Amino acid sequence: MSLGVAFDGRNPLPALREQAQAAESAGADAIWVSSHLFLRDPFTMAASVLDATTRVRVTLMAVSPHVIHPVHIAMGAATLDELAPGRVALCVGTGAPNDLADAGVEVRRPLRALRETVEVVRALLGGEPVTYKGELFRVESRRLGPGRRDVPIVLAATRPRSLELAGALADGVVLSAASSVEFVHASLEHVARGATGRGVRRAGLVYAAVADHEADALGRFRRQLAITLRAPHHATNVALAGAALDQEALRRAVAREDWAAAERLVGDDVVRRHTASGTPAQVRERLAAYRAAGLDEIVLGGLYTATETARAVAVALGRAA
Repeated sequence: MSLGVAFDGRNPLPALREQAQAAESAGADAIWVSSHLFLRDPFTMAASVLDATTRVRVTLMAVSPHVIHPVHIAMGAATLDELAPGRVALCVGTGAPNDLADAGVEVRRPLRALRETVEVVRALLGGEPVTYKGELFRVESRRLGPGRRDVPIVLAATRPRSLELAGALADGVVLSAASSVEFVHASLEHVARGATGRGVRRAGLVYAAVADHEADALGRFRRQLAITLRAPHHATNVALAGAALDQEALRRAVAREDWAAAERLVGDDVVRRHTASGTPAQVRERLAAYRAAGLDEIVLGGLYTATETARAVAVALGRAA
């Protein structure tokens, strides 16, 4: 079982480097750097993390072809692999709908865009001249300067068709943070349906909060869960989890930035079912449930200091109380 840590781009680079070193020292296998519009650039963050560490794999997550052309995505991944050969992976995804809307980015044919992006990037990373005539993207007999690079390609997916596409086409899939154990299980069935027997690495983001007392951990992610779970594409996730959550009321509260109301809607049971939050023993038990649902790699999210990162990793690995 592999363990990763996700960085969302909120931390300044010096703090990010310190956090990456803490994660590696505590035993993490991977670091995932997020591509969120209006935060920090993922390619720069990835280069900084690779420079600050010696062992962990670093995954760019989830770079959107609606923002960055697939050729440029391939260039960035190849250049990072040149910096740290064998330690780089690439995750492609449509992007966060609200961020894309706020930047005026039009999302056209998202499934087609993901398919063509994987095909273009994989071909370019092969090191040979590429001619590609897709419905959305084209390449005219060009090759990458860095030459052949072995960079695994992962898809960020939530809906059934994108999950099946990940199974059919990508080297791996990563599931959204705030996914319940039940939703992970159901999602991986779609991945398996698309894979038809081929091996696909299965990762999932899990918000993790460790505290000496459960009550101190449960309050940590109420606002983040309100922001995440209000989205319509989380309806199945919420339904399968079984906790009482009024998504429409949540959307209204978040829209008017009434955070007190939004957080009241996210009860303790919602937090327990959509995160790994609590005492060390409770967190380990919850992570074991995510593993049993079929994940090959758990990626801990919602960590912002070197100290809490080191503790969360150590707890997840059973090395700390």
